[in-house]
Amino acid sequence: VDEGEKPVSFTGEIKLENVQFTYPARPEQPILQTVNLTIPSGKTVALVGQSGCGKSTIFSLIIRMYDPDDGQVLLDGRDIRKLNIEWLRSQIGYVGQEPVLFSGTIEDNIR
Repeated sequence: VDEGEKPVSFTGEIKLENVQFTYPARPEQPILQTVNLTIPSGKTVALVGQSGCGKSTIFSLIIRMYDPDDGQVLLDGRDIRKLNIEWLRSQIGYVGQEPVLFSGTIEDNIR
């Protein structure tokens, strides 16, 4: 489905504002509580912390694998729930906790 906005231009600032999230399968165990985070445009960011502290969950919210229970995730001030999901995901590079690298360029590996 080709729904949602596809901005022609953007700078890339990502903000989490008062984000709260609980996985549906574990409603009694909040994962994120009132998280505020700004990732400036053009910056490389590493989320570092203990296992289970919410690092992967934050990324899952940024690429809309899930939506927050409360608060919002913004791209250049736009609520990402209004953006086209495929477009959004094509704009974000991610290196997981245990990356698998293929022969080729760095660009090929993050596509």
